[in-house]
Amino acid sequence: MAASAPSPARSTVSSPSALPAGASHVVERLHALWSTGSVADIPAVYAESFVAHMPRGWRQSEFMGHAGAKELLTRIRTAFPDWHEQLHDLVESGDTVVTRYTSTGTNTGPLDGRPPTGRTVCVDEISIYRVKDARVVEQWCLVDDLSFARQLGLLT
Repeated sequence: MAASAPSPARSTVSSPSALPAGASHVVERLHALWSTGSVADIPAVYAESFVAHMPRGWRQSEFMGHAGAKELLTRIRTAFPDWHEQLHDLVESGDTVVTRYTSTGTNTGPLDGRPPTGRTVCVDEISIYRVKDARVVEQWCLVDDLSFARQLGLLT
């Protein structure tokens, strides 16, 4: 009996440098934007109709459009000017991309009305993105907020 051919994979996991242009490339550019803080690059990465779905525990859980992306980026980069996102895994299936990454930074600016702590954080995150016409149109982000708060000294 002849062996059957393996069924095609529904998604792939690759190192970011090995990925072809496409939805995954757009998401790689998004992570680079967050690592550089380049607000001017928002229109090249995010659609005007962009919607971010953040954890429900945040003071605001949805952010819309380029203004919403700028608000999120500015909030983090003001509090953590050295913010950096390191991709560990990237999965692409059609117009959907999932990333697992670590965000790091030193809290040298105010965050949500709190003074800077001077502490460095290293936070695990997972995001699911929907990409259309080479722009991110939607993001669902899960952040380890408990670890984030503990590292900042907000919880004991």
